[in-house]
Amino acid sequence: RYLDNITAIGPRTVGSPENEVLAVNYLLQQIRAIERESTDVHKISVDIQRPTGSFSIDFLGGFTSYYANITNIVVKLEPRNGAEHAVLCNCHFDSVPNTPGASDDAVSCAVMLEILNTLSKSSEPLQHAVIFLFNGAEENILQASHGFITQHEWAKSIRAFINLEAAGVGGKELVFQTGPENPWLVQAYVAAAKHPFASVVAQEIFQSGIIPADTDFRIYRDFGNVPGIDLAFIENGYIYHTKYDTSDRILTDSIQRAGDNILAVLKYLATSDKLAKSFEYRHGKVVFFDVLGLFVLAYPARVGTIMNYITAAIAFLYLSKKVLQPKTRVVHNLKKLFTAFSLTLINWVCTLVTVLIVAVFVSIIGRSLSWYTHFYVSVFLYGTAAAAKLILMHTLTKKLFYE
Repeated sequence: RYLDNITAIGPRTVGSPENEVLAVNYLLQQIRAIERESTDVHKISVDIQRPTGSFSIDFLGGFTSYYANITNIVVKLEPRNGAEHAVLCNCHFDSVPNTPGASDDAVSCAVMLEILNTLSKSSEPLQHAVIFLFNGAEENILQASHGFITQHEWAKSIRAFINLEAAGVGGKELVFQTGPENPWLVQAYVAAAKHPFASVVAQEIFQSGIIPADTDFRIYRDFGNVPGIDLAFIENGYIYHTKYDTSDRILTDSIQRAGDNILAVLKYLATSDKLAKSFEYRHGKVVFFDVLGLFVLAYPARVGTIMNYITAAIAFLYLSKKVLQPKTRVVHNLKKLFTAFSLTLINWVCTLVTVLIVAVFVSIIGRSLSWYTHFYVSVFLYGTAAAAKLILMHTLTKKLFYE
């Protein structure tokens, strides 16, 4: 219901009546209704912030973003006697032009409203406050989050955050950024999330700059010096930022899944002793990945480094043993090593060329990105070509060199 009503407003570009009046009024109406039904265990405070400011973004070549009187709706849920520290949950209700922005980011606003509703009715007291930020200017290059974290008085109490985003429509929400450092945050997600889905590979790719996009995660990290978790819906990317990003395309299963995960992680953080002293746990990076969506493996990056060194040492000792032999055997072993390395390299180059030929052919016949709507088509189209080439090269290698 929340999602349908927000998207029914239509495109919500920053500065438009739809964004600054209709969306704001609707969100405030729902928040006030939740506040009236909350238990006496909690206290809810609501603030409308309209900050003005500017900042520079290095990844855009030193681009300076200036904003004036943008809108933030800030809700603080805390114990009746107050709380010194807080965890932030962030989404944005604005959208790019010409799209109702169901996934980006109305569904996150809907999930946050329901989480606020659930927590406010709970009889279990929280140890720390939970701040819900419905920010109204993310698509204008992350302006509202900057206005909040640098100017709002509640921002000083925030020790960690969860940012809800989208790079697709529906499906599983992926943890694709964490930290910086603060491995305890990853451990919190591992311990609390009911349906974990995370990948450190996604973090490495996103933070490398290959993907020309960014989220409010950067603002909280760089300007607020606050560690956090960045989640995003990633399926059906061909609908993202288009007029087809409508609420009917987001399955209720996806909304339920996201709600289960985020509610559990927020409750975990809001009752964690580590939140109050988060800066004391700021050390090292974490390698993390889920196993078939069943559970998440997470370990310090230094452990991965040690494993890499051990593997390299074993390989070095094995090769040294092969070299430290009579001269005739050494020459034979080195020849085998060079041949194996060369053939492996040729295999990968040929496979890459084959995939590129398929891609060029698909483009020439006017079907570029035709596979984007169905992921498994891309697997069969490119994966089959790659596998066939590897099998062919393996067969030729066996016949020419080893028979």
